[in-house]
Amino acid sequence: MQAAPEAGHAGHGRILAVANQKGGVGKTTTAINLATALAAAGKRCLVVDLDPQGNASTGFGVDRNARQVSSYQVMLDQAPLGEAITATEVPGLDLVPATVDLSAVEVELVDDPRRNYRLRDAFQSCETVYDHVLIDCPPSLGLLTVNALVAAHAVMVPLQCEFFALEGLSMLLRTVERVRRTLNPMLEMQGIVLTMYDRRNKLSEQVEADVRSFMGDRVFETVIPRNVRISEAPSHGKPVLLYDVRCAGSQAYASLAGELLKRGRSLADVA
Repeated sequence: MQAAPEAGHAGHGRILAVANQKGGVGKTTTAINLATALAAAGKRCLVVDLDPQGNASTGFGVDRNARQVSSYQVMLDQAPLGEAITATEVPGLDLVPATVDLSAVEVELVDDPRRNYRLRDAFQSCETVYDHVLIDCPPSLGLLTVNALVAAHAVMVPLQCEFFALEGLSMLLRTVERVRRTLNPMLEMQGIVLTMYDRRNKLSEQVEADVRSFMGDRVFETVIPRNVRISEAPSHGKPVLLYDVRCAGSQAYASLAGELLKRGRSLADVA
């Protein structure tokens, strides 16, 4: 990795990379529903789908055929970020969709000396201003995730309450530290969100206790429960807060948004 140029995130509020190299941990679900909850709180939000699977785009009901300009073109500098932005059903929430073409980016940029900075550069040239930008990363620690970490102010880690959770977390933390040291000195750990929490399951309690003892107050108080409505919502092309606002999953994401905003205010007070 090359040394960092002067860090900068022009024209935007908080840029959050939602990252975990493990799949199936609730990363996309968290990006979609946290952004929706922040928009419901009156914040202007953008979700950048940086996963070739395009699940965040599907989760907002954006048809594959409608993704004419996507994060792929943005990463290859074939289109500015502003051209890829599309509105969602959620007032105040926009999306940069993804297509499967994104899986070729690593190969296509292999000789580009600025390959790690493509997304940051795209943000700096974007004139639309958002309070919060959430980047949904792919389940790997490759070039796309590195771009998200270089472009972001902070990283949020959804962590499934399962046996190997801490093992994967330590690998991700090493990557975050490496990016901070070499590419983005401004990068912070925003926090860890425990997902798929099952109160009937002793393992969930044990994982929670282990993660909290290991990571302390970097773990959000809010935990995201296992909830059938969260699982059903994407097949209807809706965030769970639009699909069933009263369910336990919606309430948890509303609580997480409140906690995130409160933490942001605390950081501002310290600064």
